[in-house]
Amino acid sequence: MTVEMVADMMQDALFLVLKTAAPPLLVSLVIGLAVSIFQTVTSIQEQTLTFVPKVVGIFLTLMLLGHWILTSMSNYMTNLWDNFSVYIR
Repeated sequence: MTVEMVADMMQDALFLVLKTAAPPLLVSLVIGLAVSIFQTVTSIQEQTLTFVPKVVGIFLTLMLLGHWILTSMSNYMTNLWDNFSVYIR
């Protein structure tokens, strides 16, 4: 196993983490921004107001994109196991 192979595996793993974590994080960011703007406009300073909408938004995002996330991770792990004989040389 060469250094380039390890670097490629790590690059693919990090890209997969970024790609699969981005949708829930972006949904949380957008919901947090919208609730923050709502709080500013209405002068409501309740800190727990953002919690429930973010949890619901992330839950819905994971319900909609969970299959894609799990398929992406499964494909990456299958690829690693298929090439296992190449890695142990």
